[in-house]
Amino acid sequence: MLKSLFPIFEWLPNYQKKNLKGDITAGITVGIMLIPQGMAYAMLAGLPPIYGLYAAIVPQFIYAIMGTSRQLAVGPVALDSLLVAVAVGSLAEAESPDYISLVILLAFMVGFVQLLMGLFRLGFLVNLLSHPVISGFTSAAAIIIAFSQLKFLLGIEVARSQYFHDILYQSFINISDFNSYSVLIGGLGIILIILINKYKKSIPAPFVVVVLGIFVSWYFGLYVDNLAVVGTVPASLPGFSPPQISLEALLSLSSAAFTLAIIGFMEATAISKAVKKGHNDYQIRPNQELIALGLGNIGGSFFKSFPTTGGFSRSAVNNQSGAKTNLAALISAFFVVLSLLFFTPVFYFLPKTILASIIMVAVLKLVSMQDAVDLWKKEQYSDFFILLITFLLTLFAGIQLGIAAGVFLSVLKHQWQNMQAEFNYQHEHFKIPAHTLLLQFKNQLYYGNAAFFEQKAQDILLQHKQTNPSIQFLIVDGSYMSSIDSTGQKAIETLIEDCKNKKIEVFLSNMPIPFGMNTFSTIEAVLKAIKA
Repeated sequence: MLKSLFPIFEWLPNYQKKNLKGDITAGITVGIMLIPQGMAYAMLAGLPPIYGLYAAIVPQFIYAIMGTSRQLAVGPVALDSLLVAVAVGSLAEAESPDYISLVILLAFMVGFVQLLMGLFRLGFLVNLLSHPVISGFTSAAAIIIAFSQLKFLLGIEVARSQYFHDILYQSFINISDFNSYSVLIGGLGIILIILINKYKKSIPAPFVVVVLGIFVSWYFGLYVDNLAVVGTVPASLPGFSPPQISLEALLSLSSAAFTLAIIGFMEATAISKAVKKGHNDYQIRPNQELIALGLGNIGGSFFKSFPTTGGFSRSAVNNQSGAKTNLAALISAFFVVLSLLFFTPVFYFLPKTILASIIMVAVLKLVSMQDAVDLWKKEQYSDFFILLITFLLTLFAGIQLGIAAGVFLSVLKHQWQNMQAEFNYQHEHFKIPAHTLLLQFKNQLYYGNAAFFEQKAQDILLQHKQTNPSIQFLIVDGSYMSSIDSTGQKAIETLIEDCKNKKIEVFLSNMPIPFGMNTFSTIEAVLKAIKA
């Protein structure tokens, strides 16, 4: 029981010394990545950059104790940061005390939703997000995130928005006010990150450009009035402070909390499964992941954290650097603590355009046209249009509407496929007499397709009755029916009654639920009864 709730007790008591070097290397490397990424994603969320470092401590520490993945790096991520900005941006001014308070409360709410989902074993809900929905939404969100950073890259004023066309229009009308230093330093930052990632992946590119950006800003005095910089960063750890809860805030943030809880879990699950390849010493348990992520967000909210989840780039680096256990995550959190205590003064000179360059390179890798091309080539047109509609709505009508529409279309498609399940009229393995019709419905029978089943069965029976008036018996075989709900049961009972009026006797076989008379365990048993 203890190991189930706290997976750290699965690996810590049997920790092997040979894993120590890899865990330390991975922990320090990810810790170095976390500093610039955390600050950048906090800025994306509409928070002071220091909150990105706060969010990299407690959630990561809790996940290391309770999470089932041993390579997942938990902390601030771009997509969730954008969702935070969208959810809270309409309720308060970015970076204001009210805004910060609402974001921290949102982290608590996200964690609470995830915790409840884990306790009630609702991890399967992530399956509502089909691959076309995820692909379309992620690509659109990545574009929105990238273009939202133009204000920092160009050094211009652009009002915060979740709509791509708004961001593009405002950037265009204000582009004449661009800051040449921001463009030059940010542009060089993008180029340098791309080159390092291409030719020397072992070097943490974001950390390199942060160091160089700080040096250039300080050495040439650009931080004085020519370049937007991070400014004063408190040199202290986040103090304990419960989230400020009000009914009005809870109602205003409820839909965003549920969306972030699902999206965050989806991201973490996908990343955990991706980095687990090659590791056979543990298993990913989705419901325990929900509990770990949920408690991480709840705990983090008491120490000024905003919503967090697993980060793809950091998890990949964590795995590639040799992480074998969650000791690496504990080391990463400790590295961030040291930075907060001793290195915050140097962050004063960090250009915001450098943070923007880090975000833009990170998220644009998430934009993929290949999924859409593959779906079209494979003639999977329904999935293609679900992807396209999700993409366009997310881009131009809003993130939450894009997700909701994608999920709705995916469920609708699934429902339609269930309703259009295939019927078998006869069966090649059985010799069916001329006066008998064998009917097999290849799906579960439930409220969504019960009417279709009943009407289709009547049509098939009528068609065969016209060509073969001698039909006296109908066998309804449930071999392919994994389940039948009360509406499905009623549909079969109605079919039996209708057939009785037409002087046709109905026999049932292989049914997943009892029906009473004329019910048999096999088709052979039915045929014997008819012959008798």
